[in-house]
Amino acid sequence: MPQHTPVAAPSAAALAHIRTVLVHTSHPGNIGAAARALWTMGLDRLTLVAPRHFPDAEATARATGAEAVLAQAQVVGTLDEALAGCAWTVGLSARPREFAGQVLSLRDAAAAVVSHAREAPVAVVFGTEMSGLSNDELARCACVATIPANPAYASLNLAAAVQVTAYELRMACGETAVWRAPRFVPAAHDEIEGLYAHAQRTLTALRFFDPAAPRRLMPRLRRLFARAGLEREEVNILRGILARVDDLLARNDRDARGPRR
Repeated sequence: MPQHTPVAAPSAAALAHIRTVLVHTSHPGNIGAAARALWTMGLDRLTLVAPRHFPDAEATARATGAEAVLAQAQVVGTLDEALAGCAWTVGLSARPREFAGQVLSLRDAAAAVVSHAREAPVAVVFGTEMSGLSNDELARCACVATIPANPAYASLNLAAAVQVTAYELRMACGETAVWRAPRFVPAAHDEIEGLYAHAQRTLTALRFFDPAAPRRLMPRLRRLFARAGLEREEVNILRGILARVDDLLARNDRDARGPRR
């Protein structure tokens, strides 16, 4: 049986040091969706600053498979508590701020987060759904990150922003592996030659190919077979189709000759 190639994991140490902080989240569904977004990218450190509703059944329902992230989520009363022990912090904001300090695109910020996270805990901070982080909250972050988006409508749903950020963090860890389709047995030379000969016989019987005036049909078929990189099972399928055509041609020939007397 063919086997799928396993996907390599990114730097687990860096991901384990990244803390995602949601400040004053008003809708519990967004907490659950954010937990799911984090877990799909291998992140599991979630800190909630004074959420309006948590724990909550809707948060659990929206987590769908990431309930463990919710179960170990830290709930604190202030942003300062959430950032305690972090060596570097970045706040997400779509709105320009006059005193924002260093502002990076999310991709550049993610690279900086991962660089710091290889040595010590870091935090990525998201504000409330309606207005994001306040100026005072953003000022507590060492850096501001923004997600490049449609300038006419740059506001993402909280969980969507967490998902985009979690993806960029995973990519910044060097994750480039993708799943691979299973590898099948390639057709051997003699099997392809058998297909080629069978095709020529059947096409001749169909009067599609004239051996007396061959032109370029068979060389083009040979080039097609070579370009396709046929697998053994594919050769068997094609020869099965040709065999069925052969049977029908033979039956039609018998019918045309009529019953024996």
